[in-house]
Amino acid sequence: MTAPTPGSLRVNGATLHYEVRGRGPLLLLIPGGTGGAASFGGIADGLAAEYTVAAYDPRGMSRSTLDDPEAEQSVAEHADDAFRILERLSPGEPARVFGASSGAIVALHLLATHPERIERLVAHEPPVVEVLPDAGDHRALIGRVQETFRTQGLMPAMGVFAAGLQKDDTPPVEPKAETKTEIELPPQAAARAEQTMADLPYFVGRIVPSFMSYHPDIHRLEALTDRLVLACGQDSRGELPYRPAAFLAEHLGTELLHFPGGHTGLTTQPAEFGELLRETLAAPARRGL
Repeated sequence: MTAPTPGSLRVNGATLHYEVRGRGPLLLLIPGGTGGAASFGGIADGLAAEYTVAAYDPRGMSRSTLDDPEAEQSVAEHADDAFRILERLSPGEPARVFGASSGAIVALHLLATHPERIERLVAHEPPVVEVLPDAGDHRALIGRVQETFRTQGLMPAMGVFAAGLQKDDTPPVEPKAETKTEIELPPQAAARAEQTMADLPYFVGRIVPSFMSYHPDIHRLEALTDRLVLACGQDSRGELPYRPAAFLAEHLGTELLHFPGGHTGLTTQPAEFGELLRETLAAPARRGL
């Protein structure tokens, strides 16, 4: 694995940590959840053979610090952060962009507001549930997650959230009794797991309610389908994060591309995921169903 070159960028209310590797046209990777730049470790080196690959920790996550840790978060501000990175690393030149999960929401807003800066965008399972006919049910889910977080704490809230993302026909999972068995992780994996747990309260309390109440500008996206690829995991069918991308692809009249694995396929099947992403970024625009 090639060590990336780190950088920092001062933006409104935060200092962003980013890292760059490779040479060629810019490819910006926007992480979802609490993954940060490290979540792309399995695919970045392969892509760096053809692109200057940049990944970053979103504001408030890991090494990207907020001036005010209690500040409310918005998709628009996170998208502006991505735009500032494009301006730093590829001034005046359109870039390729990949966004995963909440990072795909950011990428959709970036495309809608700065289409001239994007050559091609792959948005993998953006949970823009407000586009769905049953959006009210998902607002209620987010309300339950927030109330559980406030009254019972992080892990019960995560349990409510995870249950709401499952397939409709998935039986409820009974909580397992605690065991004393400990799994020893390699140092790098252990550090990532520790950072993920440290970022979870911010993700659940600040990112989830803001991002999952976001409604993309569908009319704007209709004019930009020549550079937009909506994607899902082939194992995600029936799960909540799958449905918005499928709905948007049908509404926009574009193909829904299926990547290996499920919602987190880029970490569970990085080789296959990275190769399909490479092919997709290089291919002509996909139109039609």
